[in-house]
Amino acid sequence: MTLQDRISADMKEAMKAKDKVRLAALRDIKSKIMLALTEGGGQDTLDDAAVTKILSKQLKQREDTMVIYKEQGRDDLLEEEKAQADVIRVYLPQPMTEEELTEAVKALTAELGASSMADMGKVMGAASAKFAGRADGKAISALVRSMLS
Repeated sequence: MTLQDRISADMKEAMKAKDKVRLAALRDIKSKIMLALTEGGGQDTLDDAAVTKILSKQLKQREDTMVIYKEQGRDDLLEEEKAQADVIRVYLPQPMTEEELTEAVKALTAELGASSMADMGKVMGAASAKFAGRADGKAISALVRSMLS
C-alpha cells in the first residue's frame, strides 16, 4: 500500500470515527496531493517520495503557525495546530538524531569525495534527496558547510 493510499484509507476511517482534527489534517494533505497530481500532468498517483515531501512541507507550515499562535497567545488555535502536526508526523519517517545525521553527512561527503565549499551543491543535492523527510534542510546545510569549510 502506497503512502497516498494509506492516507486515503485513514481519511475514510477518520470520517467514520468522526475524528474532526484528524479528518481536517488528512483532508488538507489529500488536497495538496491532488494539487500535485494536477500539476504533474494527469497522473493517478504520486510516489512515496513526493508524498513525503508534501507531508514535510505541511508539517513545517504547521510548526511555523504554532510559533505565531504562541507569540499571539492564541492557545485554542495552537492546540489545534499541534494536533494536526501530530497527525502528519504519523506518516513521516522517523527523524534522524543529530548524531545520526552527522555520521550520515560525513559518510556521504566521503562517498562523493567532497573536500571544499565548491562541492557544497553536489553534497546538498545528494543529501537532500537521501534524507528527505528525515532531516531538516537547514540542519543538513549547516553540517555540510562546517565539514567543507
